[in-house]
Amino acid sequence: MVSAKISSVGCWVPPKILTNQDLEKLVETNDAWIVDRTGIRERHIAGPEIATSDMAIEAAKICLAQRGIDAAEVEAIIVCTVTPDMFFPSTACLVQDKIGAKGAWGFDLVAACSGFVYGITTGAQLVRSGSHKKVLVIGSDKMSSILNYQDRATCVLFGDGAGAFLIEPSGEDEGGFIGFHNEIDGSGGDFLKMPAGGSRMPSTVETVTSGLHYVHQDGSQVFKYAVRKMYEATKVLLEKNNLSANDIQLFVPHQANLRIITAVADRLGLPMDKVMVNIDRYGNTTAATIPLATRDAIAEGRLNKGDLVVFASVGAGFTIGSTLWRWSY
Repeated sequence: MVSAKISSVGCWVPPKILTNQDLEKLVETNDAWIVDRTGIRERHIAGPEIATSDMAIEAAKICLAQRGIDAAEVEAIIVCTVTPDMFFPSTACLVQDKIGAKGAWGFDLVAACSGFVYGITTGAQLVRSGSHKKVLVIGSDKMSSILNYQDRATCVLFGDGAGAFLIEPSGEDEGGFIGFHNEIDGSGGDFLKMPAGGSRMPSTVETVTSGLHYVHQDGSQVFKYAVRKMYEATKVLLEKNNLSANDIQLFVPHQANLRIITAVADRLGLPMDKVMVNIDRYGNTTAATIPLATRDAIAEGRLNKGDLVVFASVGAGFTIGSTLWRWSY
């Protein structure tokens, strides 16, 4: 079995910025409250003319341009999202058509905030099997489209954006994918969900009036679970590979809440200079947080060729994931 590497990263966020001060005008909250409880200062918000696929397309184009290849070389596209343009066709189909990836197949992957971790794990397996040489994994979410901006418990948390990794075969000394540990725990499904719009509760005037097409979250339950399981999944992954937290150069967690990130780092025994944080600038962009954080880590010189890096997340479902790579460029 061949190995797989991340050969390029591309991200895109909409230009409009919604600050904490802007939110003070929409809902009963304030900058100090938001920063203290979440670490978020601002987030990017897509206008009505921008859909999830539009952001995914921009991120994909940047990723492929960074690698210097044409979209026609891409063999598979995995779009990780909980805010597709529509139920069907899949967002992957829309992206494939718009970027000109004529030879590619693909699909959408729904794992909420763990989507991108699941996506790159899946992409790595396609490459490692020998059946694919170029897999494009995209995390894209327009969370603003499913937020109630009268609910201060949720509307302050999320932003919009997209990020993409290109996964290719790696040479003997190039590093790349090492391992993963993923779980799901459906018993936590009620704690973070969008209740209406599916087959159990189809869209009606009543569901819209009742606000059932917005994000609903039990914040304390999600917080406690995220801290415990992100720590456990990372610890198990490292132990599987005979490593400890001291062996990794960078930990890139899902950017949901600064308190979650610092609590997980503390449990792992990781100093914060080994933990990538950019939640203050983007908020929780769901499937896009990890590629956005990776791009910023590269730009800041915190992720370099040969470094061991762990990507980890917990999301609605519950979904739990961690994956270990040796950075290849």
